[in-house]
Amino acid sequence: MTATIQVFDPAMCCSTGVCGPSIDPALVRFAADLEWLGAQGVSVERFNLSQQPQAFVAQPLVTKAIELQGESALPTVLAGGAIKSTGVYPSRAQLAAWAGVDAGVSAKPSVEKSSCCGPKGCC
Repeated sequence: MTATIQVFDPAMCCSTGVCGPSIDPALVRFAADLEWLGAQGVSVERFNLSQQPQAFVAQPLVTKAIELQGESALPTVLAGGAIKSTGVYPSRAQLAAWAGVDAGVSAKPSVEKSSCCGPKGCC
């Protein structure tokens, strides 16, 4: 059985938030960490509040977290159907532990692939 990590992001301009003139380094790191997880065989699903609100409504745990904490609950990270993190982007080590993979495995993720930005500019 493949581990699944689900990320419910706050509203952002694109699916990863790694776009536009001012890029948050935490989002760049997190996008790379999610790509790394995928390379380890982990199923990664990422939802953006502004682009996929139906995914938030369809997940009762996320809906409840937002009801209790407001948008400060985002990002919310689920692993195996349980909330593991709210309000912050977790580290690669945390993601790896929740997914049951070895964080010491090295892979060279391409942040550009995770980004909505391409060689001709951003979205």
